[in-house]
Amino acid sequence: MPVLHNRVSNEELKQLLLKEEFPRTTISFYAYFPITNPFEFRDFLYKQLNTLKVFGRIYIAKEGINAQMSVPSEHIESFKTFLYSIDYLNDLRLNIAVDDDGKSFWVLKIKVRDKIVADGIDDPTFSMENKGKYVNAEQMNALLNQNDTIVIDMRNHYEYEVGHFDKAIEIPSDTFREQLPMAVDMMKGNEDKNIIMYCTGGIRCEKASAFMLHKGFKNVFHLEGGVINYARQSKELDLEPKFIGKNFVFDKRLGERITEHVIAKCHQCSQPCDVHTNCLNDGCHLLFIQCLDCAEKFDGCCSQECKDTIHLPLERQKELRQGFVNGQKIFNKSKQRLRPRLDEMNGL
Repeated sequence: MPVLHNRVSNEELKQLLLKEEFPRTTISFYAYFPITNPFEFRDFLYKQLNTLKVFGRIYIAKEGINAQMSVPSEHIESFKTFLYSIDYLNDLRLNIAVDDDGKSFWVLKIKVRDKIVADGIDDPTFSMENKGKYVNAEQMNALLNQNDTIVIDMRNHYEYEVGHFDKAIEIPSDTFREQLPMAVDMMKGNEDKNIIMYCTGGIRCEKASAFMLHKGFKNVFHLEGGVINYARQSKELDLEPKFIGKNFVFDKRLGERITEHVIAKCHQCSQPCDVHTNCLNDGCHLLFIQCLDCAEKFDGCCSQECKDTIHLPLERQKELRQGFVNGQKIFNKSKQRLRPRLDEMNGL
């Protein structure tokens, strides 16, 4: 089956985006539902969304859909009409970005995967039909005020580092498949307590809540729409947010500010900073936190070595990149410091 794709280079597409004179809105959504033929569904979506000039990144699997996109503001109603015409997506909640210029994507990419979020679950008895109870922003704040509530952050370390809920427990791994069994092990002995799972947009914590119930936990909740929806509801209802700092997002913005607190540090000089960037060395592109002073000092690179590299002739840079594997491309200290300690958790 031929795959639909763009034939224009990324750089040309970026320039076309910058020339647009109409506003765009960043929207994200997900849904767990059965898709019999993901490839056929992919092409159907691509044709329809392309006509609306929608950009973004969409993953499709037999278990559902996960999407982050930039929609021309004038086409939002048409976009909703199309989306809601699909049976399983009718009246689906859409997360609207709160700190956004709409220029988050410049191309439409729709990929078919085994799962919309890789979980490592191979237990045939596991089902998404039995999942935790949704909580909205008001309910989240109320539960956080209760002493018997445990809050679990199901995001990656680099997300947790720049912002999280007060007293949230970090599961120290940067892969969801590792976090699920770790969360179960770390929560042993708390089977009867209120446990709230949360993540960026809701997709990971919804599956995590179902997994916790599958493993025998009883009072499991998950934040509806994740931190993105929580921030929007808090603003609309004039609630004092209990999420501190920035919410990391997976587009070119790399973050939405929820409160003015800066809880992270520059990875190079340790000064307060919560701005993520990618190393400008094409042979590195490490995701890390860098302050303005270090960005100037290292020319936007993560190290002196990378700074020296970007000033070499392009042909020499290409030679150095040959055979080099970047790995996960993230700065990660979480595995060296299991946080919080189990003895601290037992005192919750």
